[in-house]
Amino acid sequence: MTSLKRSIPKFDSEDEEREFWATHDSSDYIDLSKAEQARMPNLKPSRSSASDASVTISLPQSVIDDLKVLAGKRDIPFKSLVKIYLAERVEQEMRR
Repeated sequence: MTSLKRSIPKFDSEDEEREFWATHDSSDYIDLSKAEQARMPNLKPSRSSASDASVTISLPQSVIDDLKVLAGKRDIPFKSLVKIYLAERVEQEMRR
């Protein structure tokens, strides 16, 4: 169980909360040294939106195996991790 170092303010909207966390360090508010790993076996992955497109790619089995290990450490589906990695890299490249 995590404990609070400082009180987290109440937010009127998700945008307000996003803005707050973009400018504040969560370690000033949450003591992660007391965190416990959570298991959420019934959590379902989010459904694709109408704007999502399906892409099929071939990857070496060793890359897939590594992605599954990394996804397991985050307790998320490996395809979700692939989406995260791709989105992060595309954003990084677009900023160049």
